[in-house]
Amino acid sequence: MASIAAGSSSYDVFLSFRGDTRLSFTDHLYTALDRARVHTFRDNKIPRGEEISSQLLEAIHGSEISIVVFSKGYATSTWCLEELANIMECRDKKGQVVLPVFYHIDPSDVQKQKRSFAEAFQTHEECFKEDMEKVSRWRKALREASTLTGWDLNSGANQHEAVFIEDIVQDVWAKLGHKYNLDVPKHLVGISSHVENIISLLRIVTDDTRFVNIHGMGGIGKTTLAKAVFNNLYREFEGSCFISNVNEHSKDKAKGLAELRKKILCDTLKSKLYSYPHDSLVDIFMKKNLSNRRVLVVLDDVVEKEHVSILVGEGKFGPGSVVMVTSRDERLLTEFPVHVKYEAKGLPHDESLKLFSCHAFGTIHPPEDYAGISNDIVKYAGGLPLALEVLGSSLYQRNKTVWLSAFEKLRKFPDHQIQEKLMISFDSLDEDIVKNIFLDIACFFGGRNKEYVSTILSARWGLDPESSLMILVDRSLLKVTLQNELKMHDLVRDMGREIVRQQHSRPGKRSRIWHHHEAWKVLEMNMGAEEVEGLALEADRTLRTESFKNMICLNLLQINGVHLKGCYSHLPRDIIWLCWHGSLLKSLPSTFCLHNLVVLDMQYSKIKKLESLDNLKILNLSHSKFAITPKLVGLSSLERLILEHCERLAEVDDQSVRHLEKLVHLSLKDCKRLKNLPESICNLKYLETLDISGCSSLEKLPENLGAMESLTELQANETSIMELPSSVGQLKRLRKISLSGCNNKPVSPFTFLSALFSSMFSPTSSTSKALLPASLHSSSQLTGLDLSYRGLSDGEISIDLGSLSSLQELNLSGNNFFNLPSGIGRLPMLKYLLVKDCTNLLSVSELPSSLKELDVVNCSALERLKIQSNKIPSLYVSGCKQIVEIEGMEGMGKSWVVVSEDRGNLANNLKQSLVQALCKGDEYDIIIAHDGEMPGLFSHRGEGSSLSFHVPPGSDGTKIQGLVVWVVCGAAIGGNICAYLRGEAVIKNKSTGVELFRRSIMLFTVSTNSSNQCSWVSHISLAALPPNAMRAGEELELSVEVKHTYFQVKKCGVHFIIVDNNELISRITAEKLFPIMLTICILVRVEFSVGSHAIKENKLNLRLFNWGCYLLLGALHLAKPE
Repeated sequence: MASIAAGSSSYDVFLSFRGDTRLSFTDHLYTALDRARVHTFRDNKIPRGEEISSQLLEAIHGSEISIVVFSKGYATSTWCLEELANIMECRDKKGQVVLPVFYHIDPSDVQKQKRSFAEAFQTHEECFKEDMEKVSRWRKALREASTLTGWDLNSGANQHEAVFIEDIVQDVWAKLGHKYNLDVPKHLVGISSHVENIISLLRIVTDDTRFVNIHGMGGIGKTTLAKAVFNNLYREFEGSCFISNVNEHSKDKAKGLAELRKKILCDTLKSKLYSYPHDSLVDIFMKKNLSNRRVLVVLDDVVEKEHVSILVGEGKFGPGSVVMVTSRDERLLTEFPVHVKYEAKGLPHDESLKLFSCHAFGTIHPPEDYAGISNDIVKYAGGLPLALEVLGSSLYQRNKTVWLSAFEKLRKFPDHQIQEKLMISFDSLDEDIVKNIFLDIACFFGGRNKEYVSTILSARWGLDPESSLMILVDRSLLKVTLQNELKMHDLVRDMGREIVRQQHSRPGKRSRIWHHHEAWKVLEMNMGAEEVEGLALEADRTLRTESFKNMICLNLLQINGVHLKGCYSHLPRDIIWLCWHGSLLKSLPSTFCLHNLVVLDMQYSKIKKLESLDNLKILNLSHSKFAITPKLVGLSSLERLILEHCERLAEVDDQSVRHLEKLVHLSLKDCKRLKNLPESICNLKYLETLDISGCSSLEKLPENLGAMESLTELQANETSIMELPSSVGQLKRLRKISLSGCNNKPVSPFTFLSALFSSMFSPTSSTSKALLPASLHSSSQLTGLDLSYRGLSDGEISIDLGSLSSLQELNLSGNNFFNLPSGIGRLPMLKYLLVKDCTNLLSVSELPSSLKELDVVNCSALERLKIQSNKIPSLYVSGCKQIVEIEGMEGMGKSWVVVSEDRGNLANNLKQSLVQALCKGDEYDIIIAHDGEMPGLFSHRGEGSSLSFHVPPGSDGTKIQGLVVWVVCGAAIGGNICAYLRGEAVIKNKSTGVELFRRSIMLFTVSTNSSNQCSWVSHISLAALPPNAMRAGEELELSVEVKHTYFQVKKCGVHFIIVDNNELISRITAEKLFPIMLTICILVRVEFSVGSHAIKENKLNLRLFNWGCYLLLGALHLAKPE
């Protein structure tokens, strides 16, 4: 074991024995304990010349466990008897563990002092006639020790001593487990759920070794997490080993990894390192001794995948073995056959504040007068445990003035200790180009769109940056968000900027200048040198172009708000990225050399003409004031044109668009005066995305839209478009259509009644225009359709939605349906269905089996929701005030169900329905937001976070099938709090001491006052509990912990699921007999209808027989188990 926690004891084990076993059994036992690295005392270790008795007493009192080897000659030694008396006193006073070993004697001989023990005490009583109290003390010690649980090696049992000794060693290891736990930080905050998640991954036993990669950025807590998992699991394995700092050891080329391999072998076999002196023998010993041994090996801080291969090979250990690695590289183990990844993530704000406060104040909450500055520092740390610990410890017992000064310094200069840790990831990058790309992003491009940045980096470094970006992602230096934005942790960003800052003391000599004050000073004082490759400045000031004259290597330039004066020939000629918001220029001067420009970002500008930018790929002129799009001439390479929020734009220049032959993305979002699009737009053969959302004056699209053969996405939300052109059906690559909020017309009472009448007698009739053309059904590739907030009534969707066979996402929110459009149940690929604010909707049914998520929100008329026993992983129901039943939940499987009503508690009959469905169905969880009232059937309930209850006595004809747990959480303080709560529920059998059940819980709520509560409800089946987990009358305990500063568990309850045995037998019988009877019925029907000439000849009998078969089939169908 590495890094064993220091204990208060001098020895692990004290051996008490007589000389008759010294050179045989006791010597073998001592050797086995020593090989297993159990620090053991035996009396021949005492240095000569010292008084034995005092040394023995010190060793006894300084040991955690005493093993007493009772042999035939044990009682003949007064030293042994005195040892035993002191051992038993330590047991009574200090709780020392005493383990007796009966070596070829009967335990009753010790207890009753018979045979050799009787003879010995005859002698002692003669010798100690004047001190019989001592003899009585020895007798008492023998009696008490003989009744303790231990081992009996009887000569008649034919046991092998080696096996017997191994059992003793294993038991000692189990009892010393707490002492051999790895060191973990004193303040462990927010780690238990991660430990549980990883352990659940490791519980899946495979025939092969399972590799687990705990990956994440430096300082995120990977090592702490790995140690906590190790401490929880190592006793379950036959051998275990934790190797710290693999990367550091690997730097010793001569013997670093070789010594670690020896250590793995020695630790997993619990043997001494000197047993394997030659490196060449390690492979042989590993294959011979570990191939059938279930082991746990942890390799901490691994940088190279080759190091894993060198240390554990291909992991040819025994079945169920685990190799766990901590690394900054997400892809480190991809080449290993059975591997899983687990990302160590930063702490949420509330847990970050707890951890910081523990180090800064010694409590989990900051004092009131330090709350503000504490929150600022915690926000700066960004959930990084290392930063929270370092910063908290550095401010411990300091006054507020020091705190404010330290925080101000942090903003300018990152903490050295934190930076040093983060630098390891940067230093591990092999290629200089990857390092440079990291520095570019850290200085200029954090938070920007990935495609936007990739275009710049590709031109700057002359290669596709995708692989470099993935390396940065794998090394936890960069993240790509769901919105496709490049995200970098603030401390990682600051680390990158600090690397640049260290290049030179003068900013004008550094490769990148990102700080606006420094950039302005460099330009104002003409201090820029050829070393500068990138510069960012935001200032409403005027500069002369001569300020850039010496920056001949400048590629990246941001000058937002700046006004330039002078000759533009002084500006650098190799600019790749120009970001110039608020420019007053109407066109770019001909002397401004921009032949290498690939991205031009001139938002809020007055530009009217752009020409001769042959390499330009991205042009962003959003928020500009033109009424007609600028003349775009000679932009033959342009791929992305962004003209968003141009409030005066009324016309798109036909000639400009016509020649943008390579355009793949066109966004005219929120150009509210735009009334039409030119027909020439249909000639854009490579256009993939057209975004006209928010163009509220736009009433129609060009008729020839179907000519855009590459179009995959049409975003037309909040326009005035009432129908799509029929040519849309020709768009074979179209994947997504979004037409949300295009029609906000009020609904009159007459229209309402007409729609209701229509839905009752002719649901598919419609007199409105065809919003979706009939030709669209032929577009089998459509995966997303958004028709939300159009005010559509029943029948106004003119096509059969069931014909869109590839549809995966459908949004029908904000419409006037009484019933959902027909055909939804026939969508074989539908995964997400959103039905929100459909206030007339009466029912939701006929859902497809493929559905993964169903959201039904604010459908105030909805009374019943029928999910037809679909196994929907996620069901969210909120604001449906009239709902009284959710039918089919019993077949949902392992799912999340969220029910929310923000204006009071749910109806009791709905709660009863939910609980009854839980009782009948599989295991799944229900979250009820804004509600803390349990139904009456929860007979076991109590206040607070724990509840003791008894298993009900069994009665004739009933059986417990499981139980339902209800947990209520509420805000501990008042005020507006939006919370995502995580926690854990544990059920223990107090009568037996066995843990029965442990599960993570999740809740979310928005609390507007301290009385607002939310509930978590879960079904626990009997099958999920250990065998014979609970018997009638036994006492169980439910304990719940919620990890949140401002929320706590208010109350919890338990309901036992008790099933009638006759019902259970009927159900099982039906399940078994149904397929058999159905098969017999069909076979008989076929036999008689085909092979019986007599029945064939008698048509009446054949008809009667047919009817009989049909009735039998019908009866079987009704009897079929659900």
